[in-house]
Amino acid sequence: MKEFFKNVLNYPKYLIVIVIGLFTFALQPLAPFLKKPLTAIALVSAAISGFIGLSFILKAMLNQV
Repeated sequence: MKEFFKNVLNYPKYLIVIVIGLFTFALQPLAPFLKKPLTAIALVSAAISGFIGLSFILKAMLNQV
């Protein structure tokens, strides 16, 4: 039974590794754009704008305006 719980406790580690791998895989094509300052600024500002827009949408959907 100890072996079972030891195995179950490893699953959060596997989940973290999988999520980090997905982010790395998804962001790898954007790496060349980060080498130029103008495109890097545009990419970062687009990401920030996206997160702000998403937060506004979720707040409106949950009636927390």
